[in-house]
Amino acid sequence: MSPSSVRRSRLSEGLPYPLGATWDGLGVNFALFSANATKVELCLFEEGGQREIERITLPEYTDEVWHGYLPDARPGTVYGYRVHGPYEPLAGHRFNPSKLLIDPYAKQMIGHIEWNPALFGYQVETGDDTTFDERDSAPYTMKAGVIDTAFTWSNGRRHIPWENTIVYEAHVRGLTKRHPTLPEPLRGTYAGLASAEITGYLGSLGVSTVELLPVHTFVDDSHLLDKGLKNYWGYNTIGFFAPARRYAANPDFAFAEFKEMVAHLHDAGLELILDVVYNHTAEGNELGPTLCFKGIDNASYYRLAPDPRHYINDTGTGNTVNLSNSRVLQLVMDSLRYWANDMRVDGFRFDLATILAREPHGFHEDGRFLDACRQDPVLSQVKLIAEPWDIGPGGYQVGRFSPGWAEWNDRYRDTVRAYWRGDEGKLPDLAARLTASADLFAKRGRKPWASINFVAAHDGFTLNDLVSYDDKHNDANGEENRDGHSHNLSSNYGVEGPTDDPEICATRSVQMRNMLATLLLSRGTPMLLGGDEFARTQGGNNNAYCQDNEITWFDWEGIGPEGRAQAEFVRKLLMIRRALPMLRRGRFLTGAYDEEIGVKDVAWLTPAGNEMTPENWEDTNGRCLGVLLDGRAQETGIRRVGDDSTLLIVLNAHNEVVPFKLPPAMGGNRWIRLIDTSEPEGGEPLALRDFGQVCEVSGRSLLLFVLQPERTPQRATAAERSFQRVVQAVEEATLKAVKFGFD
Repeated sequence: MSPSSVRRSRLSEGLPYPLGATWDGLGVNFALFSANATKVELCLFEEGGQREIERITLPEYTDEVWHGYLPDARPGTVYGYRVHGPYEPLAGHRFNPSKLLIDPYAKQMIGHIEWNPALFGYQVETGDDTTFDERDSAPYTMKAGVIDTAFTWSNGRRHIPWENTIVYEAHVRGLTKRHPTLPEPLRGTYAGLASAEITGYLGSLGVSTVELLPVHTFVDDSHLLDKGLKNYWGYNTIGFFAPARRYAANPDFAFAEFKEMVAHLHDAGLELILDVVYNHTAEGNELGPTLCFKGIDNASYYRLAPDPRHYINDTGTGNTVNLSNSRVLQLVMDSLRYWANDMRVDGFRFDLATILAREPHGFHEDGRFLDACRQDPVLSQVKLIAEPWDIGPGGYQVGRFSPGWAEWNDRYRDTVRAYWRGDEGKLPDLAARLTASADLFAKRGRKPWASINFVAAHDGFTLNDLVSYDDKHNDANGEENRDGHSHNLSSNYGVEGPTDDPEICATRSVQMRNMLATLLLSRGTPMLLGGDEFARTQGGNNNAYCQDNEITWFDWEGIGPEGRAQAEFVRKLLMIRRALPMLRRGRFLTGAYDEEIGVKDVAWLTPAGNEMTPENWEDTNGRCLGVLLDGRAQETGIRRVGDDSTLLIVLNAHNEVVPFKLPPAMGGNRWIRLIDTSEPEGGEPLALRDFGQVCEVSGRSLLLFVLQPERTPQRATAAERSFQRVVQAVEEATLKAVKFGFD
C-alpha cells in the first residue's frame, strides 16, 4: 500500500473548530470556512513546498466550515487548499481550483510569491476578469506550514500603565540593518531587534513601548518589483497569523524567533505593539491575483459593490475586508487573540481603523468590531490604538472611537508643526493640544492617554526633514514625485536640504528640540518616530514605503555630535517626564477655579505674566504662551488637594526674544529652570529664577520651570519629595549617557 493511500485511508471527519491547521500531538485537524464553496481539497507538499504529493477532499461540512483530521500529518507538513465552486464574477464568486490558496489561519509560511500569470483567476493577458484561467498557481505561490505552538516563556507579559507609556515607532529591518556591532546574519531581523545592543539602547533612551510597522506576512507588489523596489512598510497583508519570513534570521522558524524577540523586549522592560492591517489584503481588486480569500469565498471576505463584480475601495488599495460577516470578524478576533496570547504582544495599532468600525450604513463608534474588542476578556486588556481615518465616506473620525481605545491625533501633529513654523493664530489650538485635546477626547469617561500625540510618523517627513525641506523629494519612488503628501507644514529655514550654513543648522536644531520638548511635555501619550531622537533623515522622502535601503535604514555610524546631543536631550526630557506626575495625570485640565480646594489646575499666561483674555486668544500675531500647571490641583476623582510639583512651560514661536515675567505660585518661593531649548542638550540645569523676574525667552524656544517648594522644618512634604525627584532626574541625566551600543 502506498504512503498516499495510507494517509487517505486514515482520514477522518475531524472538527470544525478551531479553524486552521491544529496539531494536537497525535495528528492535525484542518478546518476552513467557506459559505459558498462546493468542495475543498487539502493539498500536501513535500518539504520546501516544491512538489505537490497528495490531494485530499475534506470530508465534512459543518456550519459553513469544511474540515478533516489527518493523523499522519505533523508539524512541518506543508499544505494549501484548492476550493471548488462557481466562477461567476458578475455574482461576486471567483472560485478556481486551479489556484492553490493559502490557509487564512496559517501560522507559518513556506516560500514566497513569484509573480506569474498563473496567480490570477482569470486570463490576465486579456484584462477581462470574467474569463477563466486553468493554469496551476502552486509553483508560484506561498504555502502554509503546520507548527507546534508550544513555547516556554521565561517571563510574564509587560503591563505598563497608559499614563507611563512612551511609544517608539520603528521598523524591524530599518532599526537594525546597519547597526555596526550586530553580526551580519542578525541585521534587519527579529533576532537583531532582540539583541542587547538594541534593547539596551531603547532602555537607556527611556522609551517604554516599541511599535513595529507591519510584521504579518505581506506581499511585494509586482509593479514595485518591476522597478527594483519593494513594499518596505508592509501594508499589504496576506497572512494574519504568520510573522513575515523576511525578518527572520532563520526564515523556517520565524514564529519561534519572533517569540524570542518578544521575550527579550519584555526582559528589558519594554512593551511591544504591532501595527496591523485588517482593512484590506494583498489581493487587490477584480484585476488582482487569487492568493487566498478571493478564491476561498470572495463574497464573504470582501465588501462588494452593488455590482458585485467590483469591490468597495474605502482603503485606496483595491479591496475592503468585510467585517460585517461574522466569520470574517471571527478571523480578525482570532488573529488578535493569537498574537496577544501565543505571541505575548502587548497591543495593536490598527491601520485605517475607521474601516473596521464601518458597517454598511457607515462608521459607528459602537460598531461590531469595536464592541467585540471591548467585551473580549483578552483584547480589552491590551493597548488598542486606532488610526482614525480612511478615504471612504465619513472617513475622518478622530475622537470618535469607543472608550478603551487610543487614537493617533493628527490635529496634534499639524498644530505643533504650524505653531513652531510661526504660522499665525495657533495659540488656541496649541493650548488644546498641549492638554491632551479635551475638545476631541473628553467624553464617555475617556482619559488623556487616549490622544496619541506625535509630530512625525513613518508616513511623512522625519523630524529632521521637517526642518530641512519645504517640499517632498520622492523621486526615488519612481512616480515623478507625485506620491506622498504635499501639505507638510515644514520649512527649510533658508536652504532646501543639507547645508553647512551654521546659522541655518542652529535654527534647525533648535526647532527639533522645540518640537521634541513640546511632544514630551504635553499631556496624552507621546509617540516618537524612531531615529528622530538623533535627527535621522530620509533625504526629503516623505513616502518611503518602497525604500528598503539606506534611505530608511538607521545610519548608526553616521550619528555625529549633534545627533548624540539631541539623543541626550530626549533622554533628559523622558527622565523629567517620568519624575513629574503632573504631566501624566489621568484627568483633563479645565482651567476653571475649584472653589472647594482653592485651585485652578491650569492658567494660560501672556508674556506680562497675566492670564490670557479673549482678546489675547484672538490675536493672530500672538506666538508666545505661558502654561502654569498647579501641582495642588485635584489628582483623581477624590476631592482633595494634590501634592505634585507645580510647573511653568513657556513657548515662544516668535523669531525674536520675548521678555516673560515669571508669575508667583502658591506653595513655593522661586522657579528653577529645567529645560531651555535654545541651548544644546536643554541648557544649564537647575538655573534659579525669582518670582517677578523678567526672563529673556530666546526666539523660537521653550522653557520648562519647576516651582521650588517652601521648606518645612519637620518632615518633608509630598510636594518637596516630588521636587527632589525632579532635581535628581535632572542631575542623573547629566551623569549618564544614551548607550548606542557601538561606542
